[in-house]
Amino acid sequence: MRLALAQLNPLVGDLAGNGELILAACHRAAEQGSDLVLTPELSLWGYPPRDLLLRPSLIAKQGVVLDQLAAALAQNLPQLGVLVGIAEPSGAAPLPNLFNAVALVEAGSWRVVARKRLLPTYDVFDEQRYFCAAAEPSVLELNRGGRHWRLGLTICEDLWVEEELQGHRLAGADPVADLLSSRIDLLLNLSASPFGQAKVALRQSLAARAASRLTCPVVYVNQVGGNDELVFDGASFVVDAGGAVVRQLASCKEQVSCWEVSDVTPVAPLPAASLPAASEQLFRALVLGVADYARKCGFTSALLGLSGGIDSALVAVIAAAALGGERVQALLMPSPWSSEGSLNDALALAGRLGLSSHTAAIAPLMAGFDTTLTPVLAGPPSGLSAENLQSRIRGTMLMAVANQQGRLLLSTGNKSELAVGYCTLYGDMNGGLAVIGDLYKTSVFELCAWLDSAAAGPCRRELGLQSEGELVGREIRDKPPSAELRPDQLDSDSLPDYAVLDPILKSYIEELASPEQLIATGTPAELAERVMQLLRRAEFKRRQAPPLLKIGGRAFGSGWRMPIAAR
Repeated sequence: MRLALAQLNPLVGDLAGNGELILAACHRAAEQGSDLVLTPELSLWGYPPRDLLLRPSLIAKQGVVLDQLAAALAQNLPQLGVLVGIAEPSGAAPLPNLFNAVALVEAGSWRVVARKRLLPTYDVFDEQRYFCAAAEPSVLELNRGGRHWRLGLTICEDLWVEEELQGHRLAGADPVADLLSSRIDLLLNLSASPFGQAKVALRQSLAARAASRLTCPVVYVNQVGGNDELVFDGASFVVDAGGAVVRQLASCKEQVSCWEVSDVTPVAPLPAASLPAASEQLFRALVLGVADYARKCGFTSALLGLSGGIDSALVAVIAAAALGGERVQALLMPSPWSSEGSLNDALALAGRLGLSSHTAAIAPLMAGFDTTLTPVLAGPPSGLSAENLQSRIRGTMLMAVANQQGRLLLSTGNKSELAVGYCTLYGDMNGGLAVIGDLYKTSVFELCAWLDSAAAGPCRRELGLQSEGELVGREIRDKPPSAELRPDQLDSDSLPDYAVLDPILKSYIEELASPEQLIATGTPAELAERVMQLLRRAEFKRRQAPPLLKIGGRAFGSGWRMPIAAR
């Protein structure tokens, strides 16, 4: 039997378009001699469909699209079957009244062959809002290649049952253990698992553990592409019964790849391709997130404020790789406190990336605000108010240009700044997407150092970036972080050094630690309390921030649900 792993990039809610995407994958699979095509979790909807699942008209349309897909396969590819992720009505009146299910489409018809058993409701997942959990395991019996096959079917979280590997697991059934008595030949897992650093290795470890328990190969098919704040990296794979990876699909790319089995033994298996190093995987995920957010929201070009600092430099590189430098515009908005070095660095970077750039000084607008507000304030704005006004002037200018030119405005703030509120509402937080809002400042420096290294050359070349020499530039990477909102200002005037701050933030955000726990492990009490206070007080800002690309374990946004008015 020859299986095709169809690593697809769907558009959420576009049932007809996703049906065409699945059909196109079937044609490519047929050209490779496939018997059965595997598509990701909820592949007809795109993951996550969220409250689109509550629309009866879309549930009805799903049936129409499945009928059309079945008819097209019967007419053009009559020997081929395809497993499609769908939302199956349960027939029950109370909500939730759907199953997260898999349909087998073949021979001119379709039928449900699997239902998800473990429904994640943590972090960014909220499946119990929509779905019922299935009570029984799913086994699909097929005749292919002159023999009878028993295929165990699981959906995403159903494979995540190893608390020792994961650090946690959902309460409920063990879908892998429940398949032991069925003596299956293969275990299939159809997934929509978002990107996370070190997550590829964890998925493969979970699959290897399942292969060992069931003494059979495991085929893992993952969604690829950016959907809102989530980036799905694909990186689908096959492990043999011994847990070794025998087929590895690409990271952050659509792909249809076949794997042949005979008596559960791979026939002439290809060597498993290695995935890129961690920094490259991270960079490609961010590029994919920007590219798909723009494309799926109808934008063909982007705008950002380019300051000469490292955050906006990294966002500029990501945007150029995602959209092409000719489609990205940089706006330089110097104030009286902007250094000449920062302006020169910004212009040089724009040149290396092929961005169009414009410079618009904000001093006249600052003077206008001073004149207008002086009678109200009994004097010109000063201190933090004056600094925030500069940021809001820039934010308003960026929004005006983005509106006038129909560009996607990219926000350039990092996770450390969002965490402690070192950002300005209606100013530098303006934008349609916060590209590096889940990257701590220290991670920004690390990623930029990799981008400027020789190791990044092949990736840069493939993504259309300058492949030789430094890209971000040492001048930007070595510059002390500064908002340049007052003379000689440095971030370290207001915040601890990022090498000190970021580990504290990670403990509070990723591990939900308390100040007392940090103090007990050696963090000075005053510092631990101060950072926690900053984190809490900035909650109202984060609630109004643009969506950010999630690349870590716990990101601000839909997976961070802290109250604003709380003690």
